[in-house]
Amino acid sequence: MENMNVFVARLLPREDFVVKGHRACQGCGEVLAMRLIHKILGRSTIVSSATGCMEIITSSYPDTAWKVPWLHVAFENAAAVASGVEAAFNVLQRKGRVPKRRINFVAMGGDGGTADIGIQALSGALERGHDFMYICYDNEAYMNTGIQRSSLTPFGASTTTSPSGKMSIGQQTWKKNMVEIAAAHDIPYTATLSPSYPIDLVAKVRKAMAIRGPKYLHVYSGCPTGWRSDSDMTIQIGRLAVQTGVFPLYEVEQGRYTITVPTPERLPVTAYFEPQRRFRHLMKAPKGPDGVTPLEKIQKRIDAEYRKLEMKEKMTHG
Repeated sequence: MENMNVFVARLLPREDFVVKGHRACQGCGEVLAMRLIHKILGRSTIVSSATGCMEIITSSYPDTAWKVPWLHVAFENAAAVASGVEAAFNVLQRKGRVPKRRINFVAMGGDGGTADIGIQALSGALERGHDFMYICYDNEAYMNTGIQRSSLTPFGASTTTSPSGKMSIGQQTWKKNMVEIAAAHDIPYTATLSPSYPIDLVAKVRKAMAIRGPKYLHVYSGCPTGWRSDSDMTIQIGRLAVQTGVFPLYEVEQGRYTITVPTPERLPVTAYFEPQRRFRHLMKAPKGPDGVTPLEKIQKRIDAEYRKLEMKEKMTHG
């Protein structure tokens, strides 16, 4: 692991654009991913940030942790604002008011601000074909406002609005597949990323930067507070998410699927659940009316989704 850290450090620029002084929780995987991504994006970047954890922790008035132009916008309109900034910049370039150069126009939000409240604006911006990058930092609930469930909360997870108990196993619905929703807009590039796999993350951000048109990056963002896990386990839990198939790392480039970190022999889902107390009630949950335990149901779903992803890769690679 030490050799890996040294290698990754050599891949990255030295300058940070998300700097110290923010108020992220100890062990926050979201701010780690954001820092890595913006090292690659660099100074020529304008960020439209939806309300959420990363907005709160980086913008405590009168201070900021950002070294690039950054706009705090509403939960629902990060993509709309970023597309407006991109359009305005193009007009100013045509009028000769600003020099002609490539700018990274970035919209970012959490799972709630992306998959729930902001999905209409995101869909519109993708459909219009703006040259911008949307980044979803997915910590699988509304963590900033009290760990409420979102449509990206995994089936069975316990949150304050989907609590586990005698009458419930937790979240009742399956996690929405935002990468597939974005890819269905026929955009040039979509991908999943994780700070637990920094080389894969760096390669995908650099590839997205080089592509003209809308890009969608879905970033696994561990949250010790909401997931009730130890703060020093964030990176390991992120690796377990990939190794179990819970969060496969892949990309869709011009409709072509590629699994970038293959896991043909995956660990059982219990290996991922065990370090997170939001899933502890599932470990001994009895069989339901259908004669299947929640764990068996979840494992079957993960295996089926991974086989489907492998089939898409095989079909689109000819």
